[in-house]
Amino acid sequence: MFNSFAITTTFIAYLLLMLGIGVVAYMRTKNSTDYFLGGRSLGPWPAALSAGASDMSGWLLMGLPGYAYAAGFEAIWLAGGLLVGTWANWLISAKRLRTYSITTDSLTIPEYLARRFQDNSKLIQTISAFFILLFFLFYTSSGLVAGGKLFETVFGLDYTTAVVIGTVCVVSYTLFGGFLAVSWTDLVQGLLMSAALLIVPIAALEGGFTKLGSELTAINPELLTIWNGIDGQPLSAIAIISLAAWGLGYFGQPHILARFKASRSNKDLTTARRIAVTWTGLSMAGAMLVGFVGLIYVTNTPAVTLDDSEKIFMLLVNAIFHPVIAGILLAAILAAIMSTADSQLLVSSSALAEDFYKQWFNTSATSEQIVKMGRFAVIAISIFALVLAMNPNSSVLGLVSYAWAGFGAAFGPVIVLSLYWSRMNRQGALAGIVVGGVTVVVWKQLSGGWFDVYEIVPGMVLASIAVVFVSLITAEPSTGVAEQHDKFEKSLKEID
Repeated sequence: MFNSFAITTTFIAYLLLMLGIGVVAYMRTKNSTDYFLGGRSLGPWPAALSAGASDMSGWLLMGLPGYAYAAGFEAIWLAGGLLVGTWANWLISAKRLRTYSITTDSLTIPEYLARRFQDNSKLIQTISAFFILLFFLFYTSSGLVAGGKLFETVFGLDYTTAVVIGTVCVVSYTLFGGFLAVSWTDLVQGLLMSAALLIVPIAALEGGFTKLGSELTAINPELLTIWNGIDGQPLSAIAIISLAAWGLGYFGQPHILARFKASRSNKDLTTARRIAVTWTGLSMAGAMLVGFVGLIYVTNTPAVTLDDSEKIFMLLVNAIFHPVIAGILLAAILAAIMSTADSQLLVSSSALAEDFYKQWFNTSATSEQIVKMGRFAVIAISIFALVLAMNPNSSVLGLVSYAWAGFGAAFGPVIVLSLYWSRMNRQGALAGIVVGGVTVVVWKQLSGGWFDVYEIVPGMVLASIAVVFVSLITAEPSTGVAEQHDKFEKSLKEID
């Protein structure tokens, strides 16, 4: 427990700063395009760091350090897969998705897919929105669990009370400021997260990083190999594939893809890609170092015990830094949690407002009505996520992994193929979304042999096959869809 007036004051100041940004963004939010995509006005820095910060969440300062603490260099497979996935997603999807969303005048991913294939039945939009709401409940819950652990550890609060306080913090500025508030705060929070992850291990490791290898070897030589587990047994192909395959998930994450659509120009996306990849590499390297250095610190300090490896960052901060500095560094965890949970709530609310409410209940809804419904949806979804987060034994990494796989499989293959393959049709898109989403849900319940592989792998493979197979055995896209694709290809060359 961190009994310090300085830490409490730092947290309050940080929250007031984020709420202040939310108020400013609220004053600039005039319509649904502003609320859900920030008026498509993001420059390269906020686009890049907002995508990165909303991607990484509390798991970057809790889940990944905890995994590195427990598994050693094995964590490189996970971090490496995510770094490659970050780069590939920006390179393959960013410019095309932004251009196509402008061509089709679509705000959300379900709306883009429906207009891309001119689906008048509303099935694509409805089914897509359903999977977004389903998997974001788990994803948002992971952030609330991380927030609960943070407030529980720092202030000694009851876990339930801690989760409720964390939820109120996130909902407050998301509710009013919308996408601009989320993106602007993500810029601040992304910089704070990366700084904290680099400062803490440097300050904690006595003797510098030249001693890192020897210290870890003294604890367990197997910590230094990426090919064996800490028990000395070789990692199986299933284990390596499952870890590296996390990078595949980027192609289907709605809250990350929204940053591409919100960028002010295609030219900015090139700069943003470089910023995003650099930030991701530095942040994940720092997160793993926190786990390694934390293991050394706990091993060499008999008086220190750690019952939850996901709290290693907090333990190091409390042990090493003055309360004022500790408060700033611990605010980085709150930053990570808020930067992701706010994006998830916003995308979920857009799914309810744009893809359910407007499509089925009020087709003539004005922008003002949609924004009001979106804000109502933020509150409703946060309450459901709060209920799921009430279990204090929940793993941040475990909750994230399920949601990440669900989005990657349900939307990744469909979105990438829709951006490049002109022969893809409405039936193929529907098949890919359903097969990908259902495969993840079913595979998660199975175990033994290849059923132990991370569910994103079979989900994406089967979804890709479904898109191609169903598109080829059904009628070619209509003339209107084909003409729209030609218009898109032309726009891609004309838009800067």
